[in-house]
Amino acid sequence: MSRSLLLSNIHIVTNSTVIEHGFVGLRDGKIDYISTTPPTGNYEKEYISRENFFLLPGMIDIHIHGGYGADVMDATPEAMDILSVHLPSEGTTSFLATTITQNHHEIELALKNIAHWKKQNEGKSGSQAQCLGIHLEGPFISKQKAGAQPAQWIIQPDLSLFEKWVDAANQLIKIVTFAPEEDPDFTFLSLLQTKGIIPSIGHTNAQHDLIELAANHGARHITHLYNAMSSFEHREPHAVGAALTNESLHAELITDGIHSHPLSIKLAYLAKRSNRLLMITDSMRAKGLGDGTYELGGQTVHVSGEKALLPDGTLAGSILKMKDGVRRMRQLTHCDWTEIAKMTSTNAAIQLGMDHQLGSIEVGKLADLVIWDDSGELMMTICRGQIAWTKGENTNENH
Repeated sequence: MSRSLLLSNIHIVTNSTVIEHGFVGLRDGKIDYISTTPPTGNYEKEYISRENFFLLPGMIDIHIHGGYGADVMDATPEAMDILSVHLPSEGTTSFLATTITQNHHEIELALKNIAHWKKQNEGKSGSQAQCLGIHLEGPFISKQKAGAQPAQWIIQPDLSLFEKWVDAANQLIKIVTFAPEEDPDFTFLSLLQTKGIIPSIGHTNAQHDLIELAANHGARHITHLYNAMSSFEHREPHAVGAALTNESLHAELITDGIHSHPLSIKLAYLAKRSNRLLMITDSMRAKGLGDGTYELGGQTVHVSGEKALLPDGTLAGSILKMKDGVRRMRQLTHCDWTEIAKMTSTNAAIQLGMDHQLGSIEVGKLADLVIWDDSGELMMTICRGQIAWTKGENTNENH
């Protein structure tokens, strides 16, 4: 594998502008050169871009349960391998392995597996997505807004149990989705803040005033906006209204046009703007496998077309690929490439406190990058300086 690569004549998308016909040098897994003029140093390999290609930071999916036949709750190294190998085909270079509400033992097994797998793969060079940590979705949520989370395992926040899970996960839990009405004195919320974990409001039936109060006490994130939360009404804005208007809350958004109506996606963009939206997939095992019957958290899921449903018709996660979410977001909102970079990478890196390494194209940062053409087609994914996926050259491209 080449340890250095020069990207030539490419439009470089930064946080505020696009540098046209630029040059970006990658060496030993990091970005070491950015300019509008060719470097004087030597690179082992050169990729000469076409006229209409744009270079963006690699995408960070902070909410993904599975895909390509694997699920985080499988609690096996093979499941993590499958995810990390396949995700670059959709432009994802980093992700948070996301758990689901289950019995305590199965959650603990999944957490231990993620921590062990990450330790075993730490520092390895290779063209695959890296796991940045864990998103614990449930079980401290509302039974009234369980969605596809198995209701029989939902419990109120248990501080001692959570401490046990933090240790089992080797301190890798980065986000916890919880319902604030199940934490009336905000003791759990305070614990999350003490540990530097992002408190994310989701699967909640709370009214707007409680959401605002939780935000004042340190909640700063919303799990899959619109889905599994109290819906907006003009006399009681509920969780959706608070999420759309509170500027301290960053919101995840599934942009498949199924979990949220296209107009709702546009509304979120207009209300939160690109600075406070984080595009996610919330995808499950069936992604990339086509129609059929699958499993999520011990429940049967039927996939037909673009929908994954429980037998009662409840949406059961998505089968969305990040690259398809980007295409739809651009079509619906007419946002520009700098905004896509924020919503797919920069905002997530900032929320996770990893923007010194990821989330933007800057010298010294990890060389996790994606190349798009101007029509919104993903052309190439680079993980830590190595080409991980190229359109038309990979057997799993159409998965």
